Amino acid sequence: MQGNLSALLVKHGIVHRSLGFDYQGIETLQIKPEDWHSIAVILYVSGYNYLRSQCAYDVAPGGLLASVYHLTRIEYSLDQPEEVCIKVFTPRQNPRIPSLFWVWKSADFQERESYDMLGIHYDNHPRLKRILMPESWIGWPLRKDYIAPNFYEIQDAH
Repeated sequence: MQGNLSALLVKHGIVHRSLGFDYQGIETLQIKPEDWHSIAVILYVSGYNYLRSQCAYDVAPGGLLASVYHLTRIEYSLDQPEEVCIKVFTPRQNPRIPSLFWVWKSADFQERESYDMLGIHYDNHPRLKRILMPESWIGWPLRKDYIAPNFYEIQDAH
């Protein structure tokens, strides 16, 4: 089943993949990293004027990383705002996604946290640096293949 946003993107010839709907009926789309910035501008102009949240996760050990955006259309006359979820997958070897700071300013700290925890580089972000971990920290703590420094597992301890 195709949602309203997917139908709009198809109408304008914009490449995407529908991932269906979540349990609340929110449409979820997959967008390629190279198309994300232009699609984000289209979404903003189409009325999705509020970035409710941005997060990221490690899909599988050694696999892709995902950056997830929850967008909402806020209007005075709407009782139930329209929402959409956008997922942008990127390879873990060189994870790069265009920053949406220049479209939604609320992406600032959220993209910085995703960078800090998973190492996703958000191109053209004005202050992309660690926000939770010290600058000297090595690695990306929320990646599934991350090994904590100085971690010693005690085996056969009785």
